[in-house]
Amino acid sequence: MHRSLVISMLENYEPTSQKQEKEKQYMLDFVTSHNDCFSRRCREGHITCGCFLENFDGTKFLLTKHKKSGLWLQVGGHADNESDPIEIARREAHEESGLTCIEPVSDEIFSIGIHMSPEILTYPPHFHYDIDFLFHATDAYEMIKMSEDESLDLRWFSELPNEPHGIGLEDMFSKWKHVHKSMELATI
Repeated sequence: MHRSLVISMLENYEPTSQKQEKEKQYMLDFVTSHNDCFSRRCREGHITCGCFLENFDGTKFLLTKHKKSGLWLQVGGHADNESDPIEIARREAHEESGLTCIEPVSDEIFSIGIHMSPEILTYPPHFHYDIDFLFHATDAYEMIKMSEDESLDLRWFSELPNEPHGIGLEDMFSKWKHVHKSMELATI
């Protein structure tokens, strides 16, 4: 079953809030009831995957200023019928950043979120069921290269921007800071 991997990942995901607990259940319900959950043809919504991508030394994270929404977001996008969430996140990160030397920090989901995508041309409003992973750039010298088809801007940040950004970024940033604080304590 092409949905078994994402179902297993979602079942193993540990929500950090009541909101995420509800979103986890909604996502599991959606995936198990929609055989076409990875396809944009699923009019109710579809799975999207991305990553909170940290730089080589773990001091900054990459955000893209989304061309359609104007919001700063993590890199990511549509599954386009691919069913491996980590590979979708890797593909989308490469397309949006130009980086090829990136690896997931873990096979576990880093964050989830559900948001409404507005009507676009003849495509009605629909839900994006976002699954995000924590990724790490593995080459200190590889440079980011913005895709003008996808982004208005692409930058490394050490703090959340003071400009409009996606709601889910606050959760990911908080988790990222916690991960690094835990790593610092482990080395003492």
